[in-house]
Amino acid sequence: MAGCEHLEAAADRRPEPGSRAGCEDCARLGLSEWAHLRMCTECGHVGCCDSSPRRHATEHHRGTGHPVIRSFEPGESWAWCYVDERLG
Repeated sequence: MAGCEHLEAAADRRPEPGSRAGCEDCARLGLSEWAHLRMCTECGHVGCCDSSPRRHATEHHRGTGHPVIRSFEPGESWAWCYVDERLG
């Protein structure tokens, strides 16, 4: 995280997930075709990863400017900063 202010600021954020069942945006479309889930550390939006057909987590970043996502997969604890392209 050293050198990335976004990851440092997001380290202690624990927003309530917008969904616990899957990608919020896919669900609105009536789909369940995601590979892995990511959660926005700013607002809790749960979106599908870039290995998924619709890449909703990245789309959320582009639409909101929220810089950091965290893995929403069981047993994973990493975070990613879109702005600085850094893993934390």
